[in-house]
Amino acid sequence: MNQIHFIGYDAIHPANFVFDLPEGHNCYLLLLTHTPALFEHNGVRKEYAAHQAILYRPHSPIWYAACQGAYGNDFLRFSSDESFVTGFPVTEEPFPVSDPEYCHNLFQLLTWEKIQRNQPETVSQLLQVLFSRLYDDVRSRSRTPHSHMLLRLRKEITNRPQSNWRVEDMAQQLHLSQGYLQYLYKKQFGVSCVEDVIRCRLRMAREYLAHTDQSVSQIALLCGYRSTEHFCRQFRRYSGMTPGRYRRQAGQTPAPDESAKKETRIRTVAGSHEIDTGLEEIR
Repeated sequence: MNQIHFIGYDAIHPANFVFDLPEGHNCYLLLLTHTPALFEHNGVRKEYAAHQAILYRPHSPIWYAACQGAYGNDFLRFSSDESFVTGFPVTEEPFPVSDPEYCHNLFQLLTWEKIQRNQPETVSQLLQVLFSRLYDDVRSRSRTPHSHMLLRLRKEITNRPQSNWRVEDMAQQLHLSQGYLQYLYKKQFGVSCVEDVIRCRLRMAREYLAHTDQSVSQIALLCGYRSTEHFCRQFRRYSGMTPGRYRRQAGQTPAPDESAKKETRIRTVAGSHEIDTGLEEIR
């Protein structure tokens, strides 16, 4: 059973903030930091970067403080006899969180649930999701310091695949060289950033083809392609069929300005030079 005693998110404390509770709470305390902070672990005080989580067990000494300016966090005081809490592998020691926005959203949902409904089943489900994500982070503590930035970049690609994504711009955004960005991205996600853009664009294209009557050229433009021919070649390479055939199989009627003759011409384009790797892939 889980019971929330006190919860909040986006708490801000001044630069001289210190929390010192030698006897600890009589319940669990979970923190998710938004800023750098000082934490004491095994009698040693150490500065930690932002986006850390720490779980304090009941009656464990607690000491943390602001550093480098104001301190911000999400916090949760709660009781639990669930194994995913009682058996959590790391306590009284901060560890990096790979997706702080995701965890922050769960703190928000828990706060709103506590205020509005306070249904025990919903609280337990949300806590289990939160601790499952934190447990994954504990197991993956070997991740690079860039993991959070890479994950944020991937979210942006997924949400806006039609944007003019270039490896040069991505690398500049993360303050990395182009080669190192591509190495880290593929190491973390198992796919290159260029490949991710292509897959996300084609996923968007399939949605347009299946659920709208817009022409292939209009869809190509909406998905970030400046060349309809290139879009059709890429679509066929990854999907095994032309956009028109995919649309027919999905049961959507083509737009009036599309004709079999036009589609055949696009399918049989040959001789034009197209680079199959690197930046041209996502234009």
